[in-house]
Amino acid sequence: MDPEKRISQFQRLIADDPNNDMAYFSLANALMQSDRYDEAGDTFAKCAQINEAMTKAYQLAGDAYIKAGMVDQAKVVLTKGYIEATTRGDLLPKNAIVDLLKSINEPIPEVKDSKPKTDTQSVATGDFKCLKSGQMGTQIPRQPFRNAMGEWIHSNISNETFTEWIKLGTKIINELRLDLSRDDHDAVYEYAMRIFLGYSDEMYTEQMGEEPPAVDGQFRTVVEDMMAMGGHLESFQGNLHTKVEEKTE
Repeated sequence: MDPEKRISQFQRLIADDPNNDMAYFSLANALMQSDRYDEAGDTFAKCAQINEAMTKAYQLAGDAYIKAGMVDQAKVVLTKGYIEATTRGDLLPKNAIVDLLKSINEPIPEVKDSKPKTDTQSVATGDFKCLKSGQMGTQIPRQPFRNAMGEWIHSNISNETFTEWIKLGTKIINELRLDLSRDDHDAVYEYAMRIFLGYSDEMYTEQMGEEPPAVDGQFRTVVEDMMAMGGHLESFQGNLHTKVEEKTE
């Protein structure tokens, strides 16, 4: 969809529901695609204000402000985001925020991680390094699929990370009401998995010897928005399937 049309669409959603953090996040993404970085920064920051658990929004707000040359605003939102990501145990946004703070010569705040470790975190101390998380863990006992993609996952993704995907994938199935007996719905599930694990279309084509399965644009946009938010499905409040319908209007 054209970025300007997406901008108008999400502006209408916000007008109808001013506290819709998902709409703010999606609007900010569309603004970024149109190089409207200052507006994108403000919009990502508004998303984070509504939902402080959305630590990815702090990261992207800081990135947008930096691109807009608004360094002072970037310092404020990135510092707040670092504190939230650290205390909540959101490792990937935290690391990205560190890189952004360093890029503007801003010191890293001293914050103790007060979030109790999850079961996945507590066992991630094996001798296998996960390509996605960068953390040590254990290797998946066997290939999840009998093809080149399954071999890549087995060689590069830890059992802990793949377990996280299974939990998230189950939520996606339920939220999007996917019927995996249908090829088009199975393609949506696989697409979300590949984004989560970092298995690109180019890697798929090279290793599988064919183009990845086509995904309907209505699903693709919703999945990409959701994965950009770090998989925080709670922001959709059980209505993720309605977002697909809205994309087609």
